[in-house]
Amino acid sequence: MVNTKESQLTPIVGDTVELDAWLDNCIKHRTPAEQHLLIDAYNLAAELHQHQRRASGEPYLTHVVTVADILVDLGMDVDVIVAALLHDSLDKTDLTLAYLRQRFGQTVAQLVDGVHKMRFIDKLAHLGNHEEEGQREALRKMLLAMVEDIRVVLIKLADRLHNMRTLRYLSPEKQVSVARETLDLFAPLANRLGIWQIKWELEDLALRYMEPETYKTIAKQLDERRIDREEYIQHIIETLRTELKQAGIQAEITGRPKHIYSIWLKMKRKGLGFDKIFDVRAVRLLVGNVTECYTALGVIHTKWQPIHGEFDDYIANPKNNNYQSLHTAVLGHENKVFEVQIRTHEMHHHSELGVASHWRYKEGKHFDEGFEQKIAWLRQMLQWKDEEGNTGDFVDRFKSEMLEERVYVLSPKGRVVDLPHGATPLDFAYYIHTDLGHRCRGAKVNNRMVSLTYMLKSGDQIEILTTNIEKPSRDWLLPHLGYLKTSRARNKVKYWLKKQDSHEHVRDGQQILDRELQRLNLTDLSYEKIASLVQVSNVNELLAGLGRGDITIAHITHVINEDIFPKKQPAIPIVSEPDFNTEGVKIKGISGLLTQTARCCKPVPYDSIVGYITKGRGVVIHRRDCPNAVRWQDEDNERLIEVDWGDPNGQDLSVYPVDIHVDAYDRTGLLRDVSTIAANEKINIISAHTTTDKSDNKVVMNLTIEVTNLNQLSRALARIDGLPNVLGVSRKH
Repeated sequence: MVNTKESQLTPIVGDTVELDAWLDNCIKHRTPAEQHLLIDAYNLAAELHQHQRRASGEPYLTHVVTVADILVDLGMDVDVIVAALLHDSLDKTDLTLAYLRQRFGQTVAQLVDGVHKMRFIDKLAHLGNHEEEGQREALRKMLLAMVEDIRVVLIKLADRLHNMRTLRYLSPEKQVSVARETLDLFAPLANRLGIWQIKWELEDLALRYMEPETYKTIAKQLDERRIDREEYIQHIIETLRTELKQAGIQAEITGRPKHIYSIWLKMKRKGLGFDKIFDVRAVRLLVGNVTECYTALGVIHTKWQPIHGEFDDYIANPKNNNYQSLHTAVLGHENKVFEVQIRTHEMHHHSELGVASHWRYKEGKHFDEGFEQKIAWLRQMLQWKDEEGNTGDFVDRFKSEMLEERVYVLSPKGRVVDLPHGATPLDFAYYIHTDLGHRCRGAKVNNRMVSLTYMLKSGDQIEILTTNIEKPSRDWLLPHLGYLKTSRARNKVKYWLKKQDSHEHVRDGQQILDRELQRLNLTDLSYEKIASLVQVSNVNELLAGLGRGDITIAHITHVINEDIFPKKQPAIPIVSEPDFNTEGVKIKGISGLLTQTARCCKPVPYDSIVGYITKGRGVVIHRRDCPNAVRWQDEDNERLIEVDWGDPNGQDLSVYPVDIHVDAYDRTGLLRDVSTIAANEKINIISAHTTTDKSDNKVVMNLTIEVTNLNQLSRALARIDGLPNVLGVSRKH
């Protein structure tokens, strides 16, 4: 059996600590109040666990003291150490949370309660192959998202580390199972928080039980104990510090031996033999600027012989994720190879916390910008503990800075469900099962009744209340009511509704279509024409599809544009019955005639249009329902010509001015909200005029905007129509 004591975070007595000696050492240099708190917690833990033994036969007190000792090595505060001593008190004894709060204060009680709430992880981590990485990743994220104080996670990691150190006392089957969950859940969690010491040891211990022969082989090839490797690196650091000082370079130098799991992972990933792994021993230099990076490289290559082919300049040629550093491998004393990384402090910060975060490319996960911002902050947080004046400041900063892009909630059986921020119990119900969503009539969150529009929070446990009858409400689909956040749930409601009474769907569809045609001022467009463009057999099918939610207004406006104007072809008017091409216009008997849209009615693609020949401005395109065009048609004006929308052979008039009219009750920020919608839709507002009637507080807005097609106009009008206080919005006649 290979000796693993060398990989422990703190080389104390075996896998345990000398209990009384540890306490004496721990309370040194503490204030009297802190000493009293630690002694009191230690004595209570000894009393609570006095009759309990671990699988190794050792007193249970040994476990909680070792967990506390690991956290002492991480530099954690007294509250955390006290909580570590008592972290199993709620699970293993009859102690109550109220008693802890009274005896040790609110902070310690919250930490112990947080660890107690996270006990589900030990049960949920035993996932079958069918769950695979998705569920494990959800668990990892949930651990970070649900806790109010990250120190709870640190206690849990320390608890797992000591369990791994004593894993040999369990059955072989249990050893493999616990090692697998450690590698899947806890080691990546430590990695993401930047707690490298715990990460390395967890990975090494997991590999020892999952791949025992591999572990033994690599350990034998290293042919030295970890402490010897650390001493070798320390010698390198001291030598390098002297050489750099003589060269006038101030550098922060750190180093560590590569652990067994990391060596195995690199051999496996790159298909290399042990003799080709040159970073078994590694040193990192942080310097002030890029010039000093290359100067330090010269110092290193002068002092030690570089290994051919092992130099990479990621400063001049950054990696795809913008990672920057100089990497070289050299032959040190005793003919042992070690790697050196050289970078600026800014490069290092980017590497550790930015888009080149070390854990991302190691684990090969999909880029999730919001979550990675959270991880970057959490890793920085370990440095904040030394900056904050007290524990309260530390926790307050954590709470105020924490981001929430996703929520991770629990089913009654403990299944983790990953939903977008803003999801509701209805979204949860449809995620679990379609039938559960259809029959949902209420919900309990953490055993309390809530509304179906309640916004779920990470860590919530949800129970859905149902009836025997499936009856989703049409109101669930209305965005402003807030019942459903996810498209998955909305689609399931739409599918159910489409199977219901056809007559009701036709009526609803007609109301929807009429409202939209009025809003877009397209009342001359027949139902039959729309049905043809949408490719349904008749008008009833069109209206029923709209009522069921199968066909959307967005789809209708899209197919209108796509049918009349092929993709990637700008749509501008051309004259019918052409004899030859002109520049953008085809007209019988005339060449070079200019075409422009009328300012009075501002036609856009698909509008029914007519051309009017002017004396100096070419052909001006009007909507057929434009008052001027109607008058000319009544007068049989000879200047009117038939035109249609078509391909101009290169001329681009793809932006069209449109006048819109908004009626609303006035409120602060109304014009700002309208402008925001326009900006989000990439619509330019050319002009805006507002008039407010003080007698009834109503406001009229007349805007001129530039749109590219009917789809864009429809979306914008629909979103404006949904703003608070807006009574109606339409395109002006």
